[in-house]
Amino acid sequence: DPGKIMVKKSRSIKGTNESLMDKVSDTHCALNTPTKPPFESNLESIVFGMGCFWGAERLFWNIDGVESTQVGYAGGYTINPTYKQVCSGKTGHTEVVRVIFDPSKVSLQSLIKTFFDEHDPTQYMQQGNDVGTQYRSAIYWTNKQQKQVALEGSKKFGAQLPASMQVKTEIKELKVFYYAEEKHQQYL
Repeated sequence: DPGKIMVKKSRSIKGTNESLMDKVSDTHCALNTPTKPPFESNLESIVFGMGCFWGAERLFWNIDGVESTQVGYAGGYTINPTYKQVCSGKTGHTEVVRVIFDPSKVSLQSLIKTFFDEHDPTQYMQQGNDVGTQYRSAIYWTNKQQKQVALEGSKKFGAQLPASMQVKTEIKELKVFYYAEEKHQQYL
């Protein structure tokens, strides 16, 4: 399936210098909290790709201890991509939700468990009928503890699968989070 083949960096869309962050509301419409950095120093951020970002965002903003969420794009090559560009499969990005959380109120393990339990991390470059590299399962960590907990969560989830199945989640350090357009933020 051509939609499941990651674009090479040399063939990706180049992007633009115009960030979508400036066009996104400063306040989360469901939580009434900031949507843009700088966030309070006691908060952490982690980024999850689990298919279409709309449902994933709502899933996380409803968890006690999650202070803010934003949808966007990560894991690819294109600078400041648009939704249309990401959907073309030519950016290398996946649709993601950035979760800003208070680790004293919600554990990282709990967020990772929610991630694995609420989508199918065994599907390669898709979620259900949504097929393409932009729907891949991914965790983009922002510190070494998150990396370790994500790898442990993946191993634990994988241990309960039949021998013929395996976790396909991409677990990498977050390089850049790009905001999606305002109309996609807190959509559901």
